[in-house]
Amino acid sequence: MANMTLTKTPMPEQDAQVRARNFQEVALGYTPEMAMEEAKRCLKCKNPKCVEGCPVNVHIPEFIGKVAEGDFQAAYEIITSTNALPALSGRVCPQESQCEAKCVRGIKGEPVAIGRLERFVADWYRENVNEMPKKAESNGKKVAVVGSGPAGLTCASDLAKKGYAVTVFEALHTAGGVLVYGIPEFRLPKAIVANEVEKLEAQGVEVMTNMVIGRVLSIDELFEMGYQAVFVGSGAGLPMFMNIPGESLKGVFSANEYLTRTNLMKAYTEEADTPIMKSKAVAVVGGGNVAMDAARCAMRLGAEQVYIVYRRGEAEMPARLEEQHHAKEEGIVFKTLCNPTEVLGDADGRVCGMKCVRMELGEPDASGRRRPIEIPDSEFVLDVDTVVMALGTSPNPLIRSTTPGLETNRKGCLIVDEQEMTTRDGVFAGGDAVTGAATVILAMGAGKKGADAIDAYLSK
Repeated sequence: MANMTLTKTPMPEQDAQVRARNFQEVALGYTPEMAMEEAKRCLKCKNPKCVEGCPVNVHIPEFIGKVAEGDFQAAYEIITSTNALPALSGRVCPQESQCEAKCVRGIKGEPVAIGRLERFVADWYRENVNEMPKKAESNGKKVAVVGSGPAGLTCASDLAKKGYAVTVFEALHTAGGVLVYGIPEFRLPKAIVANEVEKLEAQGVEVMTNMVIGRVLSIDELFEMGYQAVFVGSGAGLPMFMNIPGESLKGVFSANEYLTRTNLMKAYTEEADTPIMKSKAVAVVGGGNVAMDAARCAMRLGAEQVYIVYRRGEAEMPARLEEQHHAKEEGIVFKTLCNPTEVLGDADGRVCGMKCVRMELGEPDASGRRRPIEIPDSEFVLDVDTVVMALGTSPNPLIRSTTPGLETNRKGCLIVDEQEMTTRDGVFAGGDAVTGAATVILAMGAGKKGADAIDAYLSK
């Protein structure tokens, strides 16, 4: 019998005051009983709109139906027939604007908690079965994948299932890309990412770390080594700054550096090889998910006061509502309709404050959001000793600058056709390297599409 409750089954969480000072996962996940109860809210629509909203086309009603029956292994098999990384997407995918936004239960209440159920199934499988996938029969063809983020991992997994010999080249010393350096432990435990990489290797994929393509090896050299196609999923790791006075002071970080030191290099531990400065008051400039991650990390690193400084209003913030909600619960102060104009330094060249002006919203700009306008004579100083710029990123120019025939647009993103082929024959690309900074699930969708395109290209 269907569960017609109008609200989602709540997911247990750490208490806000406790979690604000530790790096353990915030959301604790469903129990089997909770998952089955929530799954019964699904109406099993004949024309499921939720699937249309999923970038990797998970068979949502089918897997939820198995959860309702208590057959969690079958649910996992259904999910992974189209989604190689369910434990990741179940945690960080913006379901509220994709699959759940299409759910008919959302018309008169809350949609089915598709993301929470996906996470539950993936966690249940890892904790109770965790069988490694088998290696497919070889088709004798080799493909190189540049980058081990969500696009690269998905592409490599799908190609391995088709029998390709795949090598993933990762620039950092640990595989996972943005999943390990960008997303904090309290949102995505790194052991889960490591488990997904282990599954990839069980499929026969070779993962080579400390391999900066464009420096250690070029794309041309990969072809000379016998790779018949290359997929570039190198992400968008080049940070943006405001170009205001004081950005070169000690204590000003890009969000990329701040999060990489914290997440990948474990700066919050005593034995960290790459520590980070201890701050009393931190200003994070930006309003996206990366800004929320940086601010919440700053709080956990011991800051007494953390501010989110954003030039538009709260309604215009691109960050997920859940992330905003969690940040507020943890004591982070939102300074909206404020824009920095200068970072102030002391005699030692260290940050000692940030000048800001107050803003108001005018008419919509080209993005469709109301344009922020400075209010005259509204300047004030925010008393901080650390500033983190979370203003977005663009693709690193290294690959395009070392690969003849590889064209980019004015933002430095690789140009691809409908089949994700770049302007260089045999070189495909997807994820943030093509779109600029976007979501994990969209990168996964691009990796999936890239694998299919490479298979079609090499099957001619």
